[in-house]
Amino acid sequence: MKKFLTCLLALAMVLSLAACGGKDSGSGNDAGTTPPASSDAGSGDAAGDSGSASFTTVEEGKLHMSTNAAFPPYEMTTDAGGFEGIDVEVADAIARKLGLELVVDDMGFDAALTAVQTGQSDIAMAGITVTDDRLEVMDFSDSYATGVQVVIVQKDSPAVQSIDDLASAAMIGTQKATTGYIYCSDSPENGGYGEDHVTAYDTGALAVMALVNGQVDAVVIDNEPAKAFVAENPSLEILDTEFAVEDYAIGFAKGNTALLEAVNAAMAELKADGTFQDIVDKYIVAE
Repeated sequence: MKKFLTCLLALAMVLSLAACGGKDSGSGNDAGTTPPASSDAGSGDAAGDSGSASFTTVEEGKLHMSTNAAFPPYEMTTDAGGFEGIDVEVADAIARKLGLELVVDDMGFDAALTAVQTGQSDIAMAGITVTDDRLEVMDFSDSYATGVQVVIVQKDSPAVQSIDDLASAAMIGTQKATTGYIYCSDSPENGGYGEDHVTAYDTGALAVMALVNGQVDAVVIDNEPAKAFVAENPSLEILDTEFAVEDYAIGFAKGNTALLEAVNAAMAELKADGTFQDIVDKYIVAE
């Protein structure tokens, strides 16, 4: 998840073919339990606006999306206990294109990746960056967004005033299993800072809370959630320099080509008819 939005407006405009999902319309996204995969899983002969395609889904008539709903504005929980965000609404629109009902399965980020690999979910969407290691165990859709990773620090921090200071920072906070963690914990020889200088938290929010409490000196996280966290914590700020730029894509089980192609086709239609851009504009407003 070392994906940080390059630029709010740029994201809205440069998103390349693929899909994140959101759930704003009433398509029954049930939190929590993902049904186990089996050879009897629903065989979806989905005929939607994108044409007719035959593929297998975890549950007949449903499209299960595993995610970590703590990554605004892509996926987050509502006060009523549902889900919303760019990924949620886009996934819902894709599901409807395929004649399916979206079900959102909320879990840890690492678990969301594992769920799709093991056939417990159909797709994984959580600001997922495509990396060589992940390509060995998962397939990915076309990229649907450009992400930028940034660094959050305390205002007037004596420890970190620029990205160059990260090498000497006492401790860097990240979210567990994200590319932010992977890059930061890598050895200095490979451009990282070493595991001894990184603390991984279950969510980005917990990493930011550790920064507020003085337990870490900086947090490396994607730009869009970073802005949301800083807006809630006036003692924090985002450094001007980008930490990394990456592409987001939807994850699939290895070899699930029929579903991957159907999702890519549905996303292409959503982009062509303006639905995708409308969803992005709803959550990311140009400054």
